[in-house]
Amino acid sequence: MMNYVNENMWLIFATVHYVVVITVSAVIIRNHTKRDPIRTMMWIVVLYFLPVAGLLLYIFFGQNYRKTKIFSRKALKDLKYLDRLTRRQVLMLRKSEIFEDYPEKAGFKNIMTLLLNNSKAIITEHNTVEMYHTGEKTFEAIKEALLSAKDHIHMEFYIIEDDVIGNEIKDILIRKAREGVNVRVIYDDVGSWGLSRRYIREIRRAGGKIKPFMKVRLPFLSSKMNYRNHRKILVVDGRLAFMGGINIADRYITGGIFGYWSDTHMKIEGESVQSLQAIFMVDWYFVSREILLRKHMLYFPGNTVNKQILIQIVTSGPDSDWASIMQAYFSIINSAKHHIYIATPYFTPNEGVLTAIKTASLSGVDVRLMLPEKNDSHLVYWSTLSYLGELMDAGVKVYLYYKGFTHSKFITADGHLSAVGSANIDMRSFEHNFEVMAIIYDEQLTRELETSFQIDIQNNSRPVNPEKWENRPWYKHAEEGMARLLTPLL
Repeated sequence: MMNYVNENMWLIFATVHYVVVITVSAVIIRNHTKRDPIRTMMWIVVLYFLPVAGLLLYIFFGQNYRKTKIFSRKALKDLKYLDRLTRRQVLMLRKSEIFEDYPEKAGFKNIMTLLLNNSKAIITEHNTVEMYHTGEKTFEAIKEALLSAKDHIHMEFYIIEDDVIGNEIKDILIRKAREGVNVRVIYDDVGSWGLSRRYIREIRRAGGKIKPFMKVRLPFLSSKMNYRNHRKILVVDGRLAFMGGINIADRYITGGIFGYWSDTHMKIEGESVQSLQAIFMVDWYFVSREILLRKHMLYFPGNTVNKQILIQIVTSGPDSDWASIMQAYFSIINSAKHHIYIATPYFTPNEGVLTAIKTASLSGVDVRLMLPEKNDSHLVYWSTLSYLGELMDAGVKVYLYYKGFTHSKFITADGHLSAVGSANIDMRSFEHNFEVMAIIYDEQLTRELETSFQIDIQNNSRPVNPEKWENRPWYKHAEEGMARLLTPLL
């Protein structure tokens, strides 16, 4: 009798299991028709072996918000001028009118057109850019800019911490708010998980506005926890802006557990500030439902910069129709003729970008990749290491930064073009996070980045030897392989 009951229970369990697997698999396949098939298969495999856990994981982390468009810009009717300007610039590119003043930039026509079409990344020509490679110099410049504010401060960061530098920034924000400056701050609710209520309350009491991005009330039980605002943007009075890889936290100065922190951030003055202002206004609408229309000329003042540096500010995230930054990386890599330098703390690319890198190297392009030797995420780091063997097989030169931790996120091509910003070369930055990058068409700035890169690989990094790498212990291969299997789900 007991055996009969057990057999029936097992039959019921098996039936429910297969019904759940088949039904949810059909939903996954339908929802992922335009996504990476490997990623789709991984979700189905997880669902088959762990039906309940797999279903919950898919609900919380696997849905495609770019397709469902739960984030929308449509309410921002004041940004329609970007559409008109974008269409006009695309037409100018088709007629090559832009290159009448910049004939040496004609080789970038395809990249410029791509970014206009996939991200409405308008081409600005009158800009100045100052690069910073340490947190100390970055925060000195940021504090100076904040203190100079007369009308508004618009700030959004993935991480804001209640530590020494966090409180220095907070005190300046409070001071400026009391002076009548409009202070608006966005912090990511997950990235700034430890930000105290006191910190937020003090800014609000002074008259500043501070809002969390995508508040998560029940950690790990929210489908939106996986979609984070990873941008780092500061705009002061619509005339100068900062962007790059540095968040507001002491470790970006002290190095934290790594002892030293290398990063790349930059200050921009000129026309590209308007692009960063528009990005902030869209994000502010998401968190506050407030459309910033008043004092339009103070948000977008006339340009006073004469220096000619062509820049496109590119965004991507669940609110965009295309994986714009991933496509930008792909196009830049494919366009290179001589060399490509890549710095990123996390490297888990999709198949398209991985193939582009290997193809470039096999085609004779000198491809160099700098990664940190130590990392703050074991699983992501093991997954990163799993790619090194096939990259080196294709001739890519890989370097591991050992001085501390390198958090820089940039790519340069042929000494003429560079991309700097918040996006890593990983699936999370490509698919899930709200990111921002500056595509810079300037030899001087690109050479500056390349010089910094070369100094780091010569003085602060060690090259990975392909033979020694292949002969490392078997368990290293195993742990990296297992992490690689989970990469599509990260």
